[in-house]
Amino acid sequence: MRTSSGLKMPPSDPVASVYGAFGKFLSANGLQLGDITRVMITGVGASFVTERLYGIPTGKVGEFQAIGLGGLFLSELPKAIVVSMGTGTAIVVADGEGVRHIGGTGVGGGTLLGLSKRMLGVRDFRSLIEAADGGNLANIDLAIGDITRDPIVGLPADATASNFGKISDLASPADVALGIINLVCQAIGRMAVFAARMTDTKDVVLTGNLTSIPQAAGIFEHLGDMFDTRFHVPEAAQYATAAGAAITLSREMPFTEIG
Repeated sequence: MRTSSGLKMPPSDPVASVYGAFGKFLSANGLQLGDITRVMITGVGASFVTERLYGIPTGKVGEFQAIGLGGLFLSELPKAIVVSMGTGTAIVVADGEGVRHIGGTGVGGGTLLGLSKRMLGVRDFRSLIEAADGGNLANIDLAIGDITRDPIVGLPADATASNFGKISDLASPADVALGIINLVCQAIGRMAVFAARMTDTKDVVLTGNLTSIPQAAGIFEHLGDMFDTRFHVPEAAQYATAAGAAITLSREMPFTEIG
């Protein structure tokens, strides 16, 4: 199988995005339309595609199936909670028996950018990441150690009691930026922990665009230590759903033919 570089396009216009991404993909990999024999698409934007792309046979794969298959394939785990962190967040459990959607949250990349625009005037991920450099959560979040001197079993003193519950007038833009990232990642991570406990597994595979935020790694690692859960971020985690769509075809699993 030939490996190719992945590309992302903004979701503001799903049809324009998919055609634009297709063109960029061909150019980046030195391919012509005639080199492509099959296209597989997935995600909520796929519902807007109603005909073959450039006349090439096109198949649509359910997003939850693609998330689960892609997450297991990239992580090489037999069973895991797979979390897709996009505009919102979807959570599935995947194993050798199949993929099952078990929940999600509206907290995700959209939340991250919405809050950063409103609070900081920052409008893209890269700028938010840079803005958060050197931030101090002690100026933003209320910790367990701030509200009690008594130890609480299972919760260290630096565990978050309330996101933005201690925001100081002296908080810097870096503090606020880090607080936003921490809020979103903690909300997603804790939901993933609950899902893992519900399905008797300790492995959580993180996928989607938010995995590229460097500050997220430490946040999920801390949650994993606190709740005895293993968080995994596989290589190419941003393209897990695309990998799952391709796997659906390679394994001859059911999908919807378009056009």
